[in-house]
Amino acid sequence: MTEVSEHTGFPEIMDGRVKTLHPKIHGGILERNGIMQLERVFTFTDFQQALAFTNRVGNIAEAAGHHPALLTEWGRVTVTWWSHKIQGLHRNDFILAARTDEVAN
Repeated sequence: MTEVSEHTGFPEIMDGRVKTLHPKIHGGILERNGIMQLERVFTFTDFQQALAFTNRVGNIAEAAGHHPALLTEWGRVTVTWWSHKIQGLHRNDFILAARTDEVAN
């Protein structure tokens, strides 16, 4: 397995549990149960904005046929991308994470 920092050129934090990426790519790479995942928390001023963002991400996911984990709360949405089939990260996860970032702006 290749170290994530070899691909990103950015340092790890939290004793290697999280690898940071370039901010234009997504929030960071997190390892859960041995599975690398892209995760970012988006903040909003209220639940309605968070829900609208969740729906925009859902539209992106449906169009791509690839679905993230979404946690929608008051004023925030946590989006986590990874490929279930390979139990890790695929190029498409990075592409869809970038699209997620675009619809947040």
